[in-house]
Amino acid sequence: MKPIAKLSAVGKQYQVGDQTIEALKPLDIEINTGELLLIIGPSGSGKTTLLSLLGCVIYPSFGQLWVKDQLINTLSQKQLAHLRLNTIGFVFQSFNLIAPLNALDNVMIPLQLKKLSRTQAKQKALEALELVGMLDRKNNLPKQLSGGQQQRVAIARALVTDPQLILCDEPTASLDAESISTVMNELYNLARNGKAVCVVTHDPRLVQYADRIIEVDDGLATEISKKDLATKLSIY
Repeated sequence: MKPIAKLSAVGKQYQVGDQTIEALKPLDIEINTGELLLIIGPSGSGKTTLLSLLGCVIYPSFGQLWVKDQLINTLSQKQLAHLRLNTIGFVFQSFNLIAPLNALDNVMIPLQLKKLSRTQAKQKALEALELVGMLDRKNNLPKQLSGGQQQRVAIARALVTDPQLILCDEPTASLDAESISTVMNELYNLARNGKAVCVVTHDPRLVQYADRIIEVDDGLATEISKKDLATKLSIY
């Protein structure tokens, strides 16, 4: 396994009036390709802050953050945007598909941002849809798809640029049990095929898919074993 991201004493603070809010306390961790990392904890614990740091959406307040051997602290907003587009894929709870566009056109969007020709973008998008078993739905609008199907299209969109790091923010929160299993198996297989997959959740049912677990509680992130977590599941 090869690290794709490294956090060294990284934390995040926000200033609200004259009060300093510590959203994430200092954390040391490496994120590796070939594994599925689960970031678990109650609502408001700091999970999404950690994901936003890994996604190069926000800068750390202190410590050093590297993604793909680049020190994020020193990059401009333009450089961060380039890194996100080429290295990171995002999957969200609300799918974020564009309603007037069919599945194929939704998946093509990141490639069009990269200035690929429509022919090239279409071919890569078709391959991504096939990978998640949604090729037969390529012409369907989001409203014609179930929640699980929409999330699989969203995963295809995250995959289409061949990112090394895939970040998922509560990707199963809006899904039924069968769809949860389908989506998590897709993400698990992506990790097995060499991607680094991070999944933020407060759902303990996802623990079975994890190679490693980070528990976040009141801004404090700690790596924890499945066995240790089993005694705490009731708090979620």
